[in-house]
Amino acid sequence: MASTPPLALFVGMPGHELSVDESAFFREANPFGLFLFRRNLDNPEQVRRLCRQFREAVDREDAPVFIDQEGGRVQRLNNGRWPSFRALGEFGALARKDLELGQRAMRLSSQAMATLMAELTIDSGTTPVADLARKGTHEVIGQRAFGDDPDLVIAMAREVINAMLEAGELPVIKHIPGYGRVTVDPHFDCPVVDASREDLAATDFRPFMALRDTPWAMVAHLIFTQIDPERPASVSPLVCNLIRQDIGYEGVIITDCLTMEALKGTWAERVTAALDAGYDIALHSQGDLAASQAAARAARPLSQQSLARIARAQAMRGAKRVDIAALHAEVEQIFTDNGIA
Repeated sequence: MASTPPLALFVGMPGHELSVDESAFFREANPFGLFLFRRNLDNPEQVRRLCRQFREAVDREDAPVFIDQEGGRVQRLNNGRWPSFRALGEFGALARKDLELGQRAMRLSSQAMATLMAELTIDSGTTPVADLARKGTHEVIGQRAFGDDPDLVIAMAREVINAMLEAGELPVIKHIPGYGRVTVDPHFDCPVVDASREDLAATDFRPFMALRDTPWAMVAHLIFTQIDPERPASVSPLVCNLIRQDIGYEGVIITDCLTMEALKGTWAERVTAALDAGYDIALHSQGDLAASQAAARAARPLSQQSLARIARAQAMRGAKRVDIAALHAEVEQIFTDNGIA
């Protein structure tokens, strides 16, 4: 194993297997992690094989593999070979009727989903979403969020976090420091939020402050005009400092995918800007080999501070497994009994 730390970078790849060129790239560049999408997932054995190929290429048995597996419309394990999990917003609706029952259902569903990912040797579904979805919030968040009540969001997100850690999965709170005021889709444009710091601290930032012991967090692309009017959060030293100092978050921070149209500049410029801002890891998950190579050339080895944060996160992981089918059925029965289809 190389003595130099891995690059502070997650990348994607296009298919179900690593090509010779992709394996050579991973071996030579040594990106810290791999981010999978639906295009990479066919069946359980294939997924485990792909994860193994990546880890063998970078010569690290613990090299992390992440996906987006929140439930609802953002779940990549949805080609019919795996259970379909409900959106977080549905659990939020149940919790508004009965908080204790909503928490129980959320915990059971998260335990089942965490076990599923653990069996596939995937380390994280990059969940939960802790944003406050309110009237006017763009559908890019929508049902991905529990709702607009900070206390309910905190209570429900905590169930996801605990269940994921118990199973050995890495929960990733999204999208720190708060993404619920977006009115445009960052895949195509950069959201702009004009709220004051005081307003944000009393609302959108609250879940992230309460959940700041979560080992990983993801920062997204939006401009807070009252914090940094020039740069999106994912490339802003001012926002990074706010997350570390005002919110008090000490875990690993990864950016949302840097290929979204909310950002400007070349792939290299975006990676450089994100790491210069102070974030631990840049995410470039597009999957094109040439683009990944450009991102890798701009990345740098993980800092000692980032490595320490990663180590603390690893130490929090358990190994609990559950009966996926039984828990999934129990969750569905809870919704049925409460008149929710």
